[in-house]
Amino acid sequence: MAENLQLLLVEDDIDLATAIIDYLELEDIQCDHAANGLSGYNLIESNQYDVVVLDLNLPKMNGLEVCEKIRSQGIDVPILMLTARDTLDDKLTGFSKGADDYLVKPFAMEELIVRAQVLSKRRSGQVSKLKVEDLELDLQEKSATRNGQVIKLSPIGIKLLECLLRESPNIVSRDKLMQSVWGDEQPDSNSLKVHMFNLRKAVDGKAEDKLIHTITGHGFALKREIE
Repeated sequence: MAENLQLLLVEDDIDLATAIIDYLELEDIQCDHAANGLSGYNLIESNQYDVVVLDLNLPKMNGLEVCEKIRSQGIDVPILMLTARDTLDDKLTGFSKGADDYLVKPFAMEELIVRAQVLSKRRSGQVSKLKVEDLELDLQEKSATRNGQVIKLSPIGIKLLECLLRESPNIVSRDKLMQSVWGDEQPDSNSLKVHMFNLRKAVDGKAEDKLIHTITGHGFALKREIE
């Protein structure tokens, strides 16, 4: 059984979509469906999914366009691309646009489920921007802005911010932050305190809404406000 996966299927072949949805129901996987790329894009924008299963050839907006558009907006939901094409060039093109995995038609339903489960355990590494509220991090340029204004950050500050943004709004432990920045060659814990102080000052110093919060005894969270 799948662990309460929330899945979006974007597929214009209604017979195939119906077969997939029926099989997913047997596995207790909740599935939304869109029959064209534009509808799929709108659902991705407005909902939280564990995985998106996305057909390559779609009306209104093809799968590559959907991938590229959501990645440019910092949406890091894992994407499993369905395609009738099995050439290396086609796959490389898909990966370059933001797909995380490929499944070539025809396929076994069991393989679809296994791949979806694997992808659901992580966020996509294909995203080029991360964004929470008016804070945005460009992963390619290694630059951050808040409300359109450039934030000056050190390389370590960038790494800390990326970790917090990827986990947002969840709490990130001090150990996980240390590991994400320094790996196994970790300095003393005071280094993290100093860098977090500087990061908080850069991100929240002039802003009315504070985004970086210390969760006593647990770590840090990047979100609009503490619940």
